[in-house]
Amino acid sequence: MTTDPNAPKSAYFLVEEKTPVITTTLAVIVDNEPGVLARVVGLFSGRGYNIESLTVAETDHQKHTSRITIVTSGTKEIITQIKAQLGRLVPVHRVVDLNIDKPGIEREMALVKVSGEGDKRVEALRLSDAFRARVIDTTHTSFVFELTGAPSKIDAFVDLMKPLGLVEVSRTGVVAIARGAEAM
Repeated sequence: MTTDPNAPKSAYFLVEEKTPVITTTLAVIVDNEPGVLARVVGLFSGRGYNIESLTVAETDHQKHTSRITIVTSGTKEIITQIKAQLGRLVPVHRVVDLNIDKPGIEREMALVKVSGEGDKRVEALRLSDAFRARVIDTTHTSFVFELTGAPSKIDAFVDLMKPLGLVEVSRTGVVAIARGAEAM
């Protein structure tokens, strides 16, 4: 057996290296016109990329621009490819990776419906207080909680509500903004 590190290796000794999958949040400034969202989503679906969260709204009425916030995952190479392909779309003005280019703050809002009576009802109220969730609707047998925070906080709240009578969850998707005084 040779000790030369550049010598070809036998296929029997090759080990498949797993490239880590990362999750990232992309902020995309686009023209606010018909079909733009379809083009952005079409880019993802056409290439088999997954969108974990998607929010969009007009952010500048005078310039007619909107901000699309996309949470997606893939290898570092795939994320780089997604950013490059988004940047080439005609209605796209800017693409910023809020996990790498400009670290940001992420928040999400959720409505959580829980049905229960007795001790389960009391425990749901106690936990909602600990998570700073607001009760926005109540009946004799159910609550609807409004909760805002990081996606992981909402996930934890939902997991705790499951044994207490979780009925339904509605989430807005992630919104994010870069830290610091500069605009995107």
